[in-house]
Amino acid sequence: MRTDVLIIGAGATGTGLARDLALRGVSCVVVETGDVNSGASGGNHGLLHSGGRYVSNDTEAARECREEGALIKRLAPQCVEDCGGLFVAVAGDDERFVADYPGWCAAAGIEVCCLEPAEARAMEPVLSPKVIAAFAVPDATIDPFRLALENMAHAHALTGCTLLRRTRVTGMDVDAGRVVRVHTVNTVSGEAGTIEAAQVVSATGAWAGRVAALAGAHIPMLCSQGTLLVTHERMTRRVVNRLRPPGNGDILVPGGTVSILGTTSVTVDDPDRARPTVAEADENLRQALPMIPSLAYTRFVRAYCGVRPLISAGGGDGRAVSRGFMLYDHTDAGLSNFCSVTGGKLTTFRLMAEKTADLVCARLGVTAPCRTRTEPLPAAPACRWTEPGFAPRLWAQRHDADDPLLCECEMVPASAVDSIMNDCGQQFPDPGLQALGKRSRIGKGSCQGAFCGVRVAAHLYDTGHYTSPRGLARMREFFTERFKGQRPILWGPQLIQAELAEALHCGLLGLELGDPEAAPAAGKDEEARS
Repeated sequence: MRTDVLIIGAGATGTGLARDLALRGVSCVVVETGDVNSGASGGNHGLLHSGGRYVSNDTEAARECREEGALIKRLAPQCVEDCGGLFVAVAGDDERFVADYPGWCAAAGIEVCCLEPAEARAMEPVLSPKVIAAFAVPDATIDPFRLALENMAHAHALTGCTLLRRTRVTGMDVDAGRVVRVHTVNTVSGEAGTIEAAQVVSATGAWAGRVAALAGAHIPMLCSQGTLLVTHERMTRRVVNRLRPPGNGDILVPGGTVSILGTTSVTVDDPDRARPTVAEADENLRQALPMIPSLAYTRFVRAYCGVRPLISAGGGDGRAVSRGFMLYDHTDAGLSNFCSVTGGKLTTFRLMAEKTADLVCARLGVTAPCRTRTEPLPAAPACRWTEPGFAPRLWAQRHDADDPLLCECEMVPASAVDSIMNDCGQQFPDPGLQALGKRSRIGKGSCQGAFCGVRVAAHLYDTGHYTSPRGLARMREFFTERFKGQRPILWGPQLIQAELAEALHCGLLGLELGDPEAAPAAGKDEEARS
């Protein structure tokens, strides 16, 4: 395969770069080991930072967040809920920090409004009666999955940009200071391949050091795992931050119908082995209780984690490392057509993509300017199903008695699954439940896929997308992935839910007895059907 630019990594930055280059007329191929947002882009709060979190320790990152957050609100409003945010201090917090906060915000250009504690509690009744100070800031939330999917959809529409899912880069051939060939392997079928590109870009987040090493380059990475917890229901209208230096359990972010509590910071050696832990779940909860006491008896339905790709040669505490990003041109390694972009935040993905595209275009001799700073991101119909409440609204409007709900928690009907399958036919030929879940609300409710996983698989059999034991294998993969996120929060109602799910999946379907050798690999099954 040949292309102008090969982008490794389909997170927010990689997909954003594909769109930026496409707007300049440059075609790309994007390869991703898993699926879109498999790394930190899918393992975060979904917070669109105002910058208020970083004003005390990283003014430059705070300014970048303010500027980029405002741009995204204006240019991609379909991905954003402009809910606003609060920073609150409780009795016992550092009052000097509280007093300095408005000045720090002013220095970073961030709009801030001082509130009386009673006023803040009236706005968010779950706040502790011990709140002593509160400030309103222009925080918002963003759907990172819709963002990445729409970036890819726009890039594909402009230049035919292709996403190769489940494609891992295994090596690079370097000759005369250039990456002349990139070796890949399909992680499902095991089929090896090669891609030749005029320019190669790594946008692989926490894996940037490993990918750079394949070409003989070096990036000093520090990988910081952050674990987050998902509540059963939405607890606040706004983002609520603890008014203190960044720490564990200091933010509760609304995410559609739920809230997300986080996050920890644990340095890890291997991002592939990142898993949310019981200790991190307990720590998040312990730290957040003084701010929101009702969390003590709130039902949590899931935990998950992401790995922050931080730049630090000295190792140590990830909290102390800048959230700014770095673009490496790798000329110090004698390379002229390979670069890496890493660090940064979800909020600053567009800026990261712009700076990277500037470098790539300069190397290609392309003079077209960046347009992502001014051009709105088109809303793609195929990407709308990740929006909370969209599927049930459409379902209710249709009044179609023959359109059953497959996911009752998030009210996703069969027609939504059919629409995703039809709209994504070329880029999404493999109907795995995990992939459907990333492109919809399936499996995100309180049952965590216990019921909808079975129903969706049955629907895919009924509609001919599954014709072999592969459906059972796909259900097993889906339930295994969902359970990884439930293990750290198995207490109270979620423990009862997990016991029920085990009874269904093992007692009814016998999924614990499945022999992987008996089910053909997905890729081979696709080949057989074609």
